[in-house]
Amino acid sequence: MRLELWNAVFLAGLIGYLTIRHLFGRRTKNNQKALSRVDATDWTLLVIVMAGSLLLPVLYLVTPWFAFADYRLPHIVPWSGLVLMVASLWLFWRAHADLGKNWSVTLELRQGHELITQGVYHWIRHPMYASTWLWCLAQGLMLQNWLAGWSALGTFALLYFVRVPREEQMMCEFFGQDYRDYMEETGRLFPRLNLKKNA
Repeated sequence: MRLELWNAVFLAGLIGYLTIRHLFGRRTKNNQKALSRVDATDWTLLVIVMAGSLLLPVLYLVTPWFAFADYRLPHIVPWSGLVLMVASLWLFWRAHADLGKNWSVTLELRQGHELITQGVYHWIRHPMYASTWLWCLAQGLMLQNWLAGWSALGTFALLYFVRVPREEQMMCEFFGQDYRDYMEETGRLFPRLNLKKNA
């Protein structure tokens, strides 16, 4: 097992990331669906992301298979990755906590689903995706391997750019004008700098 310092730190963060997802997943597993856009495309994207963000990094940590793609970065770089990882984990947890039982790993809305616009959702519409972008960058900075380090960034980018328009369309269909107004007031991944002031 290749448990150099930064590999071990990454592994600890990965366990934290999966623990957050598991705990909130258990809370929502019995929720009944009100609307679903789950299809082969969505499942395929999830499998691809799992390969890039979980399978390849774990194989890198426990086998020598990807040693040919190793590289070395200045010592400050993994520290930057740690900062991004901590920010990612906090935002990932906070987004789940703010959503409560409204969360789903797939393109689904639950019965009694509410439009959450408080907490981190007051500022951005997709804090969970924002946290995952941070995680992908952290992975690349901490695992100094071209395959295992940067695989999450490429696979997640594919999911993000295919899924988010579908997700927002689903939200518009379900919540109507309320969600369109919410889109006008917030950014997807970053807070809007020029929010309209209420009169």
